[in-house]
Amino acid sequence: MPLLQRIANRLRATLAPVPQIDAVLWLETVRQTPFLATLGLPEQAKLRALSALFLQRKQFHGAHGLVVTDAMATMIAAQACLPLLYWGSAQQALRCYDDFMGIVVHPAEAVARRQAMDAAGVVHQYPEVLLGEAMQGGPVMLSWPAVQSAGQAVNGLHKGYASSVVIHEFMHKIDMRNGDADGYPPLPAGFMSHTNAQAARMAWAKAWGPAYQDFKEQVALAERFGAPAPWLDAYGATAPAEFFAVACEAYWIDRAGFAVAFPELVAVLDAYFQRPQA
Repeated sequence: MPLLQRIANRLRATLAPVPQIDAVLWLETVRQTPFLATLGLPEQAKLRALSALFLQRKQFHGAHGLVVTDAMATMIAAQACLPLLYWGSAQQALRCYDDFMGIVVHPAEAVARRQAMDAAGVVHQYPEVLLGEAMQGGPVMLSWPAVQSAGQAVNGLHKGYASSVVIHEFMHKIDMRNGDADGYPPLPAGFMSHTNAQAARMAWAKAWGPAYQDFKEQVALAERFGAPAPWLDAYGATAPAEFFAVACEAYWIDRAGFAVAFPELVAVLDAYFQRPQA
């Protein structure tokens, strides 16, 4: 987004009245989203303010005739803003979503046309079923049934894990702030007490690289040889970017469970999300 446009957007946001979410609507959103209900009242209040500003800044579009209601938009906003909870003021935190305005909500799974080239150089076209997709510099696409199931246990190779397609796709957006989604997002200043950016990146890679390789091995053993399934969604084994997004889903939905499954990563994500220490 050009610099002048970003400045204009911020000026408009400064001059606009402070947005609010209706109390009844917010309480219903929290009730329907189990992991939001576990937040303390001060955190819920901050998340409500973040979500209200998010709703003011973003545009929702329903695909195939779907009408996006205030309740639907609020549920999406609350989950999208959850990872930003400890990133300073609402204005400051939401800057990481400045590169787009649109959120497209589908009434069911979306089907995208893909193509890939094999080793022989032959291009193959195929359909891919999507629950969500984040585009570099573009909108976020979400399947409404997948949004509704946030926090509920899902079927698959894993067990005990619950999902949030909203958190997943918006973590891709955060990951894309320094280029393509690759599991290496921009790190906050002073990350894990490192004053040097290169040292901070090395600390991140030292934690995530081995964890990803180990997770891929667990998934492979479970799929091929019937070994115990890992707790985390097996989709995370497909690429470092997916491992990062899936791990962040799990962290925000069930931090205690994530700490048991990935003790080497929980402190890293605590530092990344700047979570206050108890």
